[in-house]
Amino acid sequence: MTDEIQYFLSPDGLEFDAFYRGRNIGQITFVRVGIDKMIIDYTGVDKPFQRQQVGLNLVRNVANLARSQHRKIIAICPFARAMFNRYPEFDDIRLMNAH
Repeated sequence: MTDEIQYFLSPDGLEFDAFYRGRNIGQITFVRVGIDKMIIDYTGVDKPFQRQQVGLNLVRNVANLARSQHRKIIAICPFARAMFNRYPEFDDIRLMNAH
């Protein structure tokens, strides 16, 4: 099932959405601050998909976007902050070490 989940950047460039069979099942929102920072402020995933790494993959999508734009991330969303603290793959783009 996880291979059927697709991730898309919204037209306004302020969120990534996760879709499964055409249905929106997850979202992560962020704002750009200045020319070199991003703040992740919300991550939400429908309950049936919460154990399938949808949230983690949403965070990864924002992380990859930040890397491509040479930005660092401040994760104020509790879920995104937990992922940043759990996975060292985000160390290169972490701006603040919020626990």
